[in-house]
Amino acid sequence: MRIKQYRTQFIKELSPFYDAYEAESFFYLILENKHKLRQIDLALNHELTFSDADLAVWSGFLNELKKEVPIQYLLGKTNFYGLDFEVNENVLIPRPETEELVEWIINENKKEEKSKKIKVLDIGTGSGCIAISLAKNLPNAEVYGIDVSKKAIETAKRNAINNNVDVTFMYLDILDTDVLTCNFDIIVSNPPYVRNLEKEEIKKNVLDYEPHLALFVDDNDALIFYRKIAALAKSGLKDDGQLYFEINQYLGKEMTDLLEKMDFKNIELRKDIYDNDRMISCKVSI
Repeated sequence: MRIKQYRTQFIKELSPFYDAYEAESFFYLILENKHKLRQIDLALNHELTFSDADLAVWSGFLNELKKEVPIQYLLGKTNFYGLDFEVNENVLIPRPETEELVEWIINENKKEEKSKKIKVLDIGTGSGCIAISLAKNLPNAEVYGIDVSKKAIETAKRNAINNNVDVTFMYLDILDTDVLTCNFDIIVSNPPYVRNLEKEEIKKNVLDYEPHLALFVDDNDALIFYRKIAALAKSGLKDDGQLYFEINQYLGKEMTDLLEKMDFKNIELRKDIYDNDRMISCKVSI
């Protein structure tokens, strides 16, 4: 079958589940990942075909997409901040909003003299996307990542190797940690922040397939991770060290109040590309 003809069929079969634009984007993602063909290649050669074996593979993708399995899990990888990352059911799929957080950290720290080493800790590292992106773009950074999931740590280690960076990943339950043994220049975290009451806003492909351990917190204590990490940062950051968080879009004021009460300074709340309160930074008081 001609690939161009199959493309029309593919999009039509997914129409009850996705809009045409999204279904088309899935088609070209699979085409490039499995056949090394881009949209321009198909446009330039209408005679390109799929074999019966190819069609069987594509049928498998269709069946999984109809169940709303995330395309990133089906392909086993995704792109984040210009780098390729392995993703699987043990780690969250990195979001564009998190790229904005990484961009913020890089822009504020890339001017540091290259001779001055900075020590960075990523708490709840998951796939390692934040830690690895920082290590890749801040050559003077010594980067560490911790997570409560051992399988996530295994994934992050593979991602560091695949992206040719040196990051130290460790298993640690931050809620059971009383003190950080090193002093860091930067601590960053994108911890679980979705309240159970917000589950109805979550798409099926996220709710059914991404790890709940990395997503949800109890409605009655939505800031549990932020409060704990901020407390550890009080002694775990060097003088004038920086703390960065990705946050729940509905809890920007609550996060600001929390950090003010804990005597952090230079608190800055920022919105993401969708105009939601999404990230916050502050410094420890000297």
